[in-house]
Amino acid sequence: MRVLVTGGAGFIGSAVCRHLVAGGAERVVNVDKLTYAGNLASLRPVEGRATYAFHRVDICNEQALLDIMRRERVEAVMHLAAESHVDRSIEGPNVFAETNVVGTVRLLSATLSYWSELGSEARDRFRFHHVSTDEVFGDLPLDDGVFSEESAYAPSSPYAASKAAADHFARVWHQTYGLPVVLSNCSNNYGPYHFPEKLIPLVILNAIEDRPLPLYGTGANVRDWLHVEDHARALELVMRRGRPGESYNIGARAERSNLSVVTSICDLLDSRRSRKGGGSHRDLIAFVSDRPGHDRRYAIDPSKIERELGWRPSRPFEAGLSDTINWYLANRWWWEPLRRERYSGARLGGRYQSAS
Repeated sequence: MRVLVTGGAGFIGSAVCRHLVAGGAERVVNVDKLTYAGNLASLRPVEGRATYAFHRVDICNEQALLDIMRRERVEAVMHLAAESHVDRSIEGPNVFAETNVVGTVRLLSATLSYWSELGSEARDRFRFHHVSTDEVFGDLPLDDGVFSEESAYAPSSPYAASKAAADHFARVWHQTYGLPVVLSNCSNNYGPYHFPEKLIPLVILNAIEDRPLPLYGTGANVRDWLHVEDHARALELVMRRGRPGESYNIGARAERSNLSVVTSICDLLDSRRSRKGGGSHRDLIAFVSDRPGHDRRYAIDPSKIERELGWRPSRPFEAGLSDTINWYLANRWWWEPLRRERYSGARLGGRYQSAS
């Protein structure tokens, strides 16, 4: 297929682009605005490939999107472009509404115009895959419940609210206009090329540099951790084989408290390298004031995608976390410029630490 990927320079988007190119897609078209979280270095493995193209375009630019779709003759759109950091959404919600809601509507409008121009067979094959998050479902008790595709929406942050609104618009474009839309909602991702302000890379890199490891509250908040490469495989399956109008929850059944994740990182690093001055990396853990509206727990039931599409995660969390640490230790070329150019010492200390 000829696939347009929005947000393809981001963490999950770049994994999708690398996965599709490696899998032999006829054409992978990456459209990204290149905000602070976009990094073309994450696409280095596919740069120069004849089947890969990059366009620096804002998804709010409807005409530019339509022009690219026509020129590239795309057969599917995978929409991953989004502002995605909860802490940033609390500090400045307007940009989240603009990108995640207005941008999604304009992309849907451009796609509908393009899809309407296609012949009947091409329209039948076409898919618009809207990629979302489990955060739209809100908060779960620490000891009960999981999110299913039928769970009610109850977002707790401006980020989650903006993604919930985008989900609803995507469904409307299917119900009202007939656009063949499929949706997916994923749990927390981790793995290589993860932006350094998110929990797992922040803790790994701060520990490497012997900085404090900030942890909100008591670290009791629980997330289901999904390796980004397993997620990329799932997203391709949903795009190719998902039923229009349906949504698919993607999770790894790998719930861990934030404290458990951080101590696991510390122990793995202790086994690989000695800390300056001795002692354990656990000694660097620093509990900080919790953020407003911090959801206690997210947990996904992935039974539907397992049953209908045959997807299963291939990496147990412990093995995936170990591999992720090894990647960061071996790839300073990727993360050191981001740490040096984009963040002050105060932010590295925890202002933008996030579990989500």
